[in-house]
Amino acid sequence: LVWSQFCFFVVSLFFSKRQVYTMAETHERKLQEFKDEFNQEAERLLRECFPKKIVELNDLLRSEMFQVEDLSVFHQTHTAPLDQTLDDMKAAVETASKKRKLERECDGPAVDGVDGFAVGRVRVIAANHKIGEVIGCLKPEIITLINSCNKVKVWIQLLIPRIEDGNNFGVSIQEETLSEVGRVEGDASGFLDQISRYFIARGKVASKLLKYPTLEDYRIAVDELDEKQYVSLRLTLCEMRNIYSSLHDMIMKNLEKIKTPRSSRLETMY
Repeated sequence: LVWSQFCFFVVSLFFSKRQVYTMAETHERKLQEFKDEFNQEAERLLRECFPKKIVELNDLLRSEMFQVEDLSVFHQTHTAPLDQTLDDMKAAVETASKKRKLERECDGPAVDGVDGFAVGRVRVIAANHKIGEVIGCLKPEIITLINSCNKVKVWIQLLIPRIEDGNNFGVSIQEETLSEVGRVEGDASGFLDQISRYFIARGKVASKLLKYPTLEDYRIAVDELDEKQYVSLRLTLCEMRNIYSSLHDMIMKNLEKIKTPRSSRLETMY
């Protein structure tokens, strides 16, 4: 009985180890398949998608949306007119107070006007929809650039060989390229932050305009912010086109060293 139990234990241990080894081999095979597929996708991205994006962004930069010279088209009609007298404002407040007592059970304020409106205690400055259209066109391109840089970065990291003494010139090219791709990815993320900062800054100035509706400087400040944002978005698009161009040029010139960093030949980096 003891001998049979011992044999059963040995056989169970053998098959459990065999199962562990089989699972490890399966995971290793799947990992290698992932690396091969990822390498193919990254090379396709560099050879096909990057040149295509360069052409598309260059055409978009030349389109009417990004070739506006008269920036006054982005100005909006804001809240109460400048020639509104103090008596008119007092009368409006009294009227709003009376309406508020009668309309407390209403679901929400009625809208009067397009760019700015006021009902009861609520005075609203609408967002600049023309700038919003430009942002809506550019934002997906920024996200695509971030994703592309991330794929290229991981691709280069997977190609870096183990650390050894000597013959590391190709590895230095990989590291330099990897550093540049990482920097570009950070810059692209900054483009998204820039959009958020615009809305925050505009909201702060707009709140001042709501508080002091007769002060013309705040009206001008809102318009100036809109103009500045349009120019910034146009420069962002130009910078994105340049990023695709520089990355494509840098990687394709050194593609051999990036893919096979250690070889007998020593070549200089372009």
